[in-house]
Amino acid sequence: MHAPPFIHGLSDLAAHYDALLCDAWGVIHDGRRLFPAVEEALVSFRRTRGPVIILTNAPKPADAIGPQLEALGLAPGAFDAIVTSGESTRAEIRRRAPGPAFRIGWDTDAILYDGTGVAFSSLEEAAFIICTGLAKEYGYDPEAYRPLLKDAAAAGKEMICANPDIVVRWKGELIYCAGAIARIYEEMGGPVVYAGKPHPAVYELCFRRIAEARGVDEGAVDRARVLAIGDGAGTDILGANRYGVDAVYVVGEGGVHVGGDDESAIAEALASSGARAVAAMRGLKW
Repeated sequence: MHAPPFIHGLSDLAAHYDALLCDAWGVIHDGRRLFPAVEEALVSFRRTRGPVIILTNAPKPADAIGPQLEALGLAPGAFDAIVTSGESTRAEIRRRAPGPAFRIGWDTDAILYDGTGVAFSSLEEAAFIICTGLAKEYGYDPEAYRPLLKDAAAAGKEMICANPDIVVRWKGELIYCAGAIARIYEEMGGPVVYAGKPHPAVYELCFRRIAEARGVDEGAVDRARVLAIGDGAGTDILGANRYGVDAVYVVGEGGVHVGGDDESAIAEALASSGARAVAAMRGLKW
């Protein structure tokens, strides 16, 4: 079990790649501030190599994420497009609309449902479940959802998980995401459809966006010439691996990796997720 080699910055290996898939939360920002040197790294790659696609497990439409990034200080010229797990979630909802559905998550995620045609109901009457995160009315401990979801899991009601992340770092603390509830639901025997990383639908959309940025057919995009960057071993890195894309594992204070730049901790995090990275980086920089 070996840790990937550390690189100083993206410029150390950028010459091998023509497009970049970059995670947002934990790599670009921590929800409150933009990380130093990130904008320079993205702008430099875009100027010298090719398209930059921001790929995030945010359970919101892509057009809601751009203004958030700009409000944190990221220039619009730092990226070509944004792909979210919310976009994949909307597609899954439309396939099942009008439902009805039972929703679990923040009120601020309501924008996700605009234009999908889905109706909502009680859990007992729902045909399926949509989970975007932990909700105040049920609590912020994933284990508290077992009693709520027990009968639905036994009935085989499908859950759409809009954010497969288990945790994210917020104000220095790791907080649970929708993926933590989905994992428990699966343990209880309930079927789960995951809309974001590490699952393929969002990567297919990313490659479509790369092709659009280049003005070429999607089939002309070579996976071996695309690089992914992320701080989640089981999402960002594993998803890239599954799609045949090289990945750089980012470790730093704002991400979800625990153990800092300790090589054994990095090796363990990747191995426990069945993931591999071509390199590690102490924060994204050029």
